[in-house]
Parts: sequence; structure tokens; C-alpha cells
Amino acid sequence: MQTLACPDCDLLQSVPDLPPGGKASCGRCGHVLATGTADPISRPLALTIAALLLLIIANFDPLMGLSAVGRHASTTIIGGAYQMWIEGEQATAVIVGFCAVVAPAGYILFMLMVLLGAGRTPVPGWVGEMLRWAERMRPWSMVEVMMLGILVALIKIAALAKVEPGFGMFAVGVLMLLIPAIEVSFDPHAIWQRVAWVKPKTSPPIAGDSAPEASS
Repeated sequence: MQTLACPDCDLLQSVPDLPPGGKASCGRCGHVLATGTADPISRPLALTIAALLLLIIANFDPLMGLSAVGRHASTTIIGGAYQMWIEGEQATAVIVGFCAVVAPAGYILFMLMVLLGAGRTPVPGWVGEMLRWAERMRPWSMVEVMMLGILVALIKIAALAKVEPGFGMFAVGVLMLLIPAIEVSFDPHAIWQRVAWVKPKTSPPIAGDSAPEASS
């Protein structure tokens, strides 16, 4: 049994231990407060490791190759952001670099640290801080928006040049599915319950001090 506050309506309520696949909803607004998972660490850990490998491929393998009038060119995500920078589009380059590279990498790395730390006994207190950072980075991770932009660009240039999708393109597509899969399989409440918070140390008594004597 645990006591949780609903993030939507702030109603404080007790949530019992849930069976695998079970869900507990807020009695006032219906927001899902907790879900029961059979394995709260191994499955999201496997998905996170796979997402990390795909992120590396997506950032270092070409997204696509273009062939037109005998010339061929290819680019990566980082290469595209760099090209925007040197062409004077610094603001766009920073946004693309942060939302397509830094934020997804930060979210995946923080989640990896959380899940590896959660497998220890007792779970160290820094796991909770890493979980907070993962939750902060996730809204800025816009891999799906970047993928949509790539598809729109492909449709527009398909009649002007020959497009050859690279391994980076397929990696981005699978990564776009893996990140939501990590969120679905991960139960943050199960991790919070395992964290062993550090208790503040009591200061030692000063030498020479003694307990006050009871007056008669």
C-alpha cells in the first residue's frame, strides 16, 4: 500500500499493490496513478540499451543519400545541424541539435543510469535525481517531429533527385518507436519505492558537554 498525490487534481489517496498489468486510477479525475509491471527493470533496461545503440547509429550513419545530375551527397543528423550553422542559421541549428541529438541522448543516458542503479541493493539516492533529469529531458526529445520533417522533405524532393535511405534513417524510425515503448514499460513509482534516501547525520556531541542534571 502506498500513498500518492494525483498529478492532475492533487487528490491524496492510497494505492494498493497492483498485480502485473493492473492499473490504479484517481478516484476524482480518472488519471492513471500507477500500473503493475511483472518486471519493472529488465524490460525497460533492454529497450533502453537498444535505444542507445540505435541513437549512435542514427547520429553517425547517413540518414539518406541524394543523387542528381551526376552528383551525390549524404548527411547525418549532426552533419545537417552543422551545415545549418555554417550557413548562418545558428538558431535553427541549435534547436535541431538539442531536440534531435542532445535531448534524446540525455533522456536515454539518464534512464540507463536509473535502471542500472535500480538493480542495486539498496538503491542509491542518486537514482531519484537521475529520474528527475530523465523526466525533464523527455519533453524536449522530438525524434518523431524530426522524422516527420524528413518524410515531408523526401516527398518534396522525390521528383527532383534520387533518394537513397541510409541506415541512419531506419535507426531513427525504430528509435521513434522505442522511446514510447520505454515509457510504457517503465514504472517510475516502482523505482521511487526502492530508493534508499540518505538520512541526515546527527552532529556528534561536543566534548565537555553533559546532559543537564535534574533538579531536586
